[in-house]
Amino acid sequence: MKHITFYLDFISPFAYLAFEKLPQVLMGLSYSVSYKPVFLGAILKHHGSLGPAEIPAKRDWTYRQVLWLAHEQGTPLQMPAAHPFNPLALLRLAVACDDQGQGQPNRYVCETIFRHVWTGGADSVDAARLLELTQRLNPGKAPGADEVKAQLRAHSDQAMALGCFGVPALEVDGKLFWGLDALTMLRSYLEGGDWFKSPDWDQAPQTPSGFLRA
Repeated sequence: MKHITFYLDFISPFAYLAFEKLPQVLMGLSYSVSYKPVFLGAILKHHGSLGPAEIPAKRDWTYRQVLWLAHEQGTPLQMPAAHPFNPLALLRLAVACDDQGQGQPNRYVCETIFRHVWTGGADSVDAARLLELTQRLNPGKAPGADEVKAQLRAHSDQAMALGCFGVPALEVDGKLFWGLDALTMLRSYLEGGDWFKSPDWDQAPQTPSGFLRA
């Protein structure tokens, strides 16, 4: 049985859609999943990248596409009152909910936080809503504890060490599958698809660049 590590940030609508769609895409396969919250802002900074919501024209398109994808997928999704927002409180809450001390929340916790953000159209980080969410999830640790903050940083560092440049990112056998549209590719790998036995996976990144930006 293969094990999947799902790197996510609740700020990402694509991570939410991938989270909701994963069981359907992998139906019939034997696998296990662990969920690791990461701070997308740190990952983008590490790579010198902007998030899609930081580029005005791309922001407009991203929100339209996300709403269409949710409609096509049959997943309830409404834009929160403001986006982007600072997701650290939600990420730390998720990490604090792991009773095993590994900072890996279960699917129920992730689902509850994702839906807190992406359904209802409310302010994701409103203090009263955060308090109600925290009381509902009843974390075993204080979300603001140093141990929780360190675990979140460790998850983010681990993701970056694997080459993660965004979310959702799903890792299996050291291979990283990025994005909602990579879920079918992930299924093919888990099924032992012939393409993954070819040299293409390893050779593709060796393609030389023909252009360097001044």
